[in-house]
Amino acid sequence: MRGLFLASACVCIFAVGVICYFLFANGLPFFAKYSAWDFITGTEWAPLRGIYGILPMIVGSFLVTFGALLLGAPIGVLTAILMARFASSRVVRVMKPAVALLAGIPSVVYGFFGLKLLVPFTRNMLGGNGLSMFVASILLAIMILPTIIQTSEAAINAVPNSYYEGSLAMGATHESSVFRAIVPAAKSGIVSGIVLGIGRAIGETTAILMVAGNQARMPTGILAGVRTLTVNVLLEMGYAADVHRESLIATGVVLFIIVMAINFIFSFINRRRVVQ
Repeated sequence: MRGLFLASACVCIFAVGVICYFLFANGLPFFAKYSAWDFITGTEWAPLRGIYGILPMIVGSFLVTFGALLLGAPIGVLTAILMARFASSRVVRVMKPAVALLAGIPSVVYGFFGLKLLVPFTRNMLGGNGLSMFVASILLAIMILPTIIQTSEAAINAVPNSYYEGSLAMGATHESSVFRAIVPAAKSGIVSGIVLGIGRAIGETTAILMVAGNQARMPTGILAGVRTLTVNVLLEMGYAADVHRESLIATGVVLFIIVMAINFIFSFINRRRVVQ
């Protein structure tokens, strides 16, 4: 069994290694032909004229992800707390399959939901054409909920019950014991769920393609159209060739580095808190 576990771990590491090798081997040669600084800080994307600037897509990805996190993280964490410490077993039996079902819905179905419900609602209530960063953020917030809820609930349930009992013995109420003893002890797991949610949001493509407006320019407001890094690759990879194709793979390299940096930063913060 020890050998089987080791082999399974090696398969995972090998898969990550192959993906990294393919990505960097095919993406880095682009920077020998085009300035990396101009690529990252350029505000115009015009491949037919040999201009490759992905800053609008980087900003769009961050803004859409931040909006989704702003909406989805509090709801997800509070729902996890409800399921772990407040809801009855009957309610939990209903909510768990519902959350699992939410995680299993295909991205294109979310996209149709946003296109047919959220886009017209936003257009009628707030103006504009409805295809906007605002709708994309709402849709992504819904999509990251299962990841945050399931991970956070598991982290909260993993906290020894002695924390809760000790808090009650000191005279704290049920609510105070949960929020001041259980939740802080599960903080690292909750943060991990949020980080996974960020990865889910920043890497989403199909649903965002259908509701974000896909305008390759700097965002001008929450009701304006936006294009993310992943959408940029999906839209143009089918017909791209030569330098254009290399630029799209280089876009994937930038996205990969961004996701790795986010994971490293959150891991570093978690380790510092544990040490303190």
